[in-house]
Amino acid sequence: MTSEPEPTERPVPQAPPQIRLAGIVVALQGLVGIVFGVVLLVRGLGADVPLRYVLGETGYFVIVGVACVAIGIGLLRGRRWARSPAIVVELLLLPVVYSLLGPSKQIVWGIVVGVVVIATFLLLISERSRVWALDLHDRSTR
Repeated sequence: MTSEPEPTERPVPQAPPQIRLAGIVVALQGLVGIVFGVVLLVRGLGADVPLRYVLGETGYFVIVGVACVAIGIGLLRGRRWARSPAIVVELLLLPVVYSLLGPSKQIVWGIVVGVVVIATFLLLISERSRVWALDLHDRSTR
């Protein structure tokens, strides 16, 4: 009679709350991008601009928005792969913050967007998020 070894798999830890919160924010940023793309399409169709330019710009924002929504959902579901792209998204939004604060002179929007982007970035790079993403927790029991 042979006995089978017991499985040594340990349960996958749940994503920390800051990862789930960042997932909500990134998904919302993606939705804003999609809405912005649709608004560009509607306004562009009424303008005296070639249709290919309108469709190209709309497509860009919709594709980026959909990608951000997917990344946000990945974070909400606790998928480790989504953390790095979310960090990149937040870093790529920093020039938007600069543009709002500087050349556009939309100080209030710049501050609001800046606080959201920086707070989300900090959530994603926190120690707890890093440990979770690298699967470093509970190494002593392995």
